[in-house]
Amino acid sequence: MTSLRNWFNSLLERLNLGGRDLTVFILSLMLAFSIWLIYNLSLNYTGVVSVPVTAHSNIEGHAQVSSTTSAVVARCNTTGFKLIGLKHYSNHNVRDVFIASTDLHGDGGEDFHMTPDELVGYIGDIFGDGVRVESFISRNVKFRFPYENNKKVPVQPVQNLLFRSQFMARGGMKVEPDSVVIYGEPFHLEKIDRVLTRTISLSDLHTSAHGVVKIEPVAGVRMSETSVNYSLEVSRFVEIPTTVAVRVRNVPPGRELAVFPSTAEVVFHCTFPVTDNPTEDVVFYVDYKDFEESINGRCVARTSGMPEGVIDWRIDPQVFSCVEKGKK
Repeated sequence: MTSLRNWFNSLLERLNLGGRDLTVFILSLMLAFSIWLIYNLSLNYTGVVSVPVTAHSNIEGHAQVSSTTSAVVARCNTTGFKLIGLKHYSNHNVRDVFIASTDLHGDGGEDFHMTPDELVGYIGDIFGDGVRVESFISRNVKFRFPYENNKKVPVQPVQNLLFRSQFMARGGMKVEPDSVVIYGEPFHLEKIDRVLTRTISLSDLHTSAHGVVKIEPVAGVRMSETSVNYSLEVSRFVEIPTTVAVRVRNVPPGRELAVFPSTAEVVFHCTFPVTDNPTEDVVFYVDYKDFEESINGRCVARTSGMPEGVIDWRIDPQVFSCVEKGKK
């Protein structure tokens, strides 16, 4: 140590440095070293990096997060800065990566694995941007997704719709997917028979509508989807009022069924422009089987021969009294 100090003092004497000149010399030396270090660390290097990963996925019947963590080891090419950062990160943190269920191979039960062919699609998620993987040293990365109680329930859209005059929905609102898998404790699941979307509020509807809506979260329950696509077909319509006779069908031989009233007022909502007159071919009738299954002989009329252009219809009265006149 003494010899090094003597050498440094001898160097200063030869350079004739002292006071302010010495300070400038040391600062220049430090600046030169910093420039050299930054330059070298900005160059690309190849090194082996191991990143611990916790997998997230939507595998039906299994937990969303793996109960195990697996190290993804690869030979990576990137800047010296990134290599140092990756190695420091890997020693102190676990990377959470969402993995498509189609990229996980089942090993039976709760065990799944990924091969390098699937890992290629997650390089950025695992190692970060600006990293090129030359090869994966990990041949199979394994995760365990525990079983979880689940059941499938329908999604019911909640809607608040206002139509422009002479426009209406052609059929109901559709959602895709129309059902989701819910996960949770049995006492939570048994109380749920459907899930609801957030309110879809649309006004001045005169063209078909579509979009994305979130599903209302349910306490204590996880869902396979958090949002759904909705679509609603909207058509311009015209009203066609008419009076129709109410008939009977499927009456057994030797019996006679009377319907009261025997006529009804019907208003058809038809797609504009009207191509077929719905009053020509449509038939309204009471089916004898409905009468047999009724408690007090009150039945709802059925229809047949309804033209394709009819969006919907309303009938008055909605319920008819039926009386069997007896056997012959």
